[in-house]
Amino acid sequence: MTSTRLPAVPPQTVAQTAGPPHAQYPERPSAQTGERRSHGERGSRIAGLDALRGFALAGIIFVNAPSILGLSPLLPDGSPNPVSHWLDLFVQQRFFPIFSLLFGVGFGMLWRIAGTRTPRPRLALARRLGVLVLLGAAHQFLQPGEALLPYGLAGLVFLLPATFLPDRRWARVLVPAAGAALLLTALLLTGGGPALIPGLFLLGFAAGEADLARRIESSPRTWWIASLLAVTTAAAGTALLTTTSYTERALWQGFALESALGLVMAAAYVSAFIAVLHSPLRRVLTAAFGPLGRMALTNYVTATLLLVGLRLLPSGLDPAGAGVRDWTLTMVFCGAVLAVQWIWSSLWLMRFRQGPLERMWRMATWWRV
Repeated sequence: MTSTRLPAVPPQTVAQTAGPPHAQYPERPSAQTGERRSHGERGSRIAGLDALRGFALAGIIFVNAPSILGLSPLLPDGSPNPVSHWLDLFVQQRFFPIFSLLFGVGFGMLWRIAGTRTPRPRLALARRLGVLVLLGAAHQFLQPGEALLPYGLAGLVFLLPATFLPDRRWARVLVPAAGAALLLTALLLTGGGPALIPGLFLLGFAAGEADLARRIESSPRTWWIASLLAVTTAAAGTALLTTTSYTERALWQGFALESALGLVMAAAYVSAFIAVLHSPLRRVLTAAFGPLGRMALTNYVTATLLLVGLRLLPSGLDPAGAGVRDWTLTMVFCGAVLAVQWIWSSLWLMRFRQGPLERMWRMATWWRV
């Protein structure tokens, strides 16, 4: 993934690849859905959060693929490629904010239980982020600009220090305030992109530490609130799209409206997803995206390997003069990768609690099997 079209890491669990990684945490069964939850390393997981992470991961691959394969966004005659234009409207910079926020959420939830797992919880979390830095550094050789390395570094610089705030009540005010300030500063001074990661991390950390995901999962008002937010943010995003050009959104008075639009549309996607999770379609979403989200780190890295493999094969793609056919074939390949990952994730999780890279990450975090 390119540095301006992250994504991130998978997460945490929390990278967008932030994520693409995730955290384990205890949880009460949902009285509202009566649904049996999949089990993590302590207690059970929030199935809706895994599904949302899988949804973000599914968007990330469509961002990363053109960059890894070196596809040009222009047709040979110099006109915009319609497939690339569609991705710019609905995918680029829309999913990496979700993944980044979820990384922070996962880290906050992990911090809540870390003290029960080890007498030195910050050291364990520092190891966790350090391993992510090393994995990301290796991953950079395959995908320059990938998410794991910046996620690990931003976690060490911003998330770990957030755990030192002594008063939890003040922390719940200061951390999100700092996150919002960093987010606004990144938009004003840098144009967004990867600079949004620290602010999104801190906002997610505050939500995770406050156990907001569990509250959203169990609240009977969630459907109405999420639906209202989805309609409002979708309307705001539509207004921005229809009243401005891409150049205006990217450059207007030094303020990156394109990145701001990405945040608005990310909020619309998340709100709509949460609303559907609290509808009769919940089981469909958790079945479709849950396995991907539970193995987000493994799937993020293996997607890169598969895309690099496609680049090395005589596939018939023409990156130098990519046409509609080349972009269409790439999108089909991405869909096939997601389908294969869903199958192997589902089969793997029938026997194991975590994916292979998630298992390694957990062992490094707690320093034991």
